[in-house]
This record gives sequence, structure tokens and C-alpha cells, in this order.
Amino acid sequence: MSVELNHTIVHARNNRESAEFLARILGLEVGIEWGPFIPVTTSNGVTLDFAGIPAGSITVQHYAFLISDDEFDAAFERIRHAGITYYADPHMKQPGEINHHHGGRGLYFQDPAGHGMEIITRPYGSHAATPQH
Repeated sequence: MSVELNHTIVHARNNRESAEFLARILGLEVGIEWGPFIPVTTSNGVTLDFAGIPAGSITVQHYAFLISDDEFDAAFERIRHAGITYYADPHMKQPGEINHHHGGRGLYFQDPAGHGMEIITRPYGSHAATPQH
């Protein structure tokens, strides 16, 4: 059997709010609550299990999602419609912009717990020349 990431736990102040937020942006479904977890499963079978913990205990993480051009358009529209601030860069110095790295498009935004979320249409290293933005 090859090695695959099956699931990861994502800390949140409110597990339901964070799971529903990500599912709404990415056009995914929120799964059935299991113990302390609210799952969101991606199309490649990886589950993000959102777990509610006290706010001061959250270590901010980064989660990147590879999506199609059509999915990017839909997610981007949902982000703009919801008034979510997005950035072209992970350091959040280019608000209101997207990037065109690796011959595709990408952007960064934060979830309700402060985690850095990224959507990209091309995997890193998939294009020889990478423009700055």
C-alpha cells in the first residue's frame, strides 16, 4: 500500500463554524459529527477533522488546496461575496490581489480560527517560470 494522508485535526474555537466556513468556500459538505470532530472531506479522500479547543491553545497552521480553474472561480466568488479579505501572498502584504504562480492562480485567506488557507490551481513547481504575482 502506498502512503497517503488520511486525515488531520484542525483546531478551532468553534469546530462547527470553522468546518462550515471551509466547506462553504470550497463547495464541500460538512460530515457527520464524530465525537469532538466535525469532518470536511476533500475529493482526494483527505479529511480535515475540526476540533473545538480554547482560543489560546490554537497554533495557527497553513492548509493549501489544489482546485480546478472552475472551482477557483466559484470559491473566489464566494470569498468576495462574503467580504473575506484575501491576499496574493502568505505574508498578507498584498490584500485584494491574487497570484499567478506556477502558471495558475492562487490566493490566501484566513478561517475563523486564524488558520492560513490557500487555494491554488497549479501545484508548486509545475511551471518553469514563476512570476512574483
